Amino acid sequence: MRNLALAILAIGAASAAAPAQAQTYDPSYPVCLHVYGKISYYECAYTSLPQCNATASGRSAQCVINPYYAYASQGPAAPRNKRYRGGY
Repeated sequence: MRNLALAILAIGAASAAAPAQAQTYDPSYPVCLHVYGKISYYECAYTSLPQCNATASGRSAQCVINPYYAYASQGPAAPRNKRYRGGY
């Protein structure tokens, strides 16, 4: 009886789990179109903001910068002060 109860509990827990979400942003493109509606989604297929804005025009959508863009250049790091301060 205990095994049956545990089996039912395990099946119930597995069926109640939420499905996994796919990756929202495509790291290949620097600009994404966020479309609003019954189903809100991101479409990352634009190489510039003007290109994305032309697609978003007249729609319930907004262009955003892709935070996961793979080829984003990061500026040079600030130089560190490596001066020897002597013994205290």
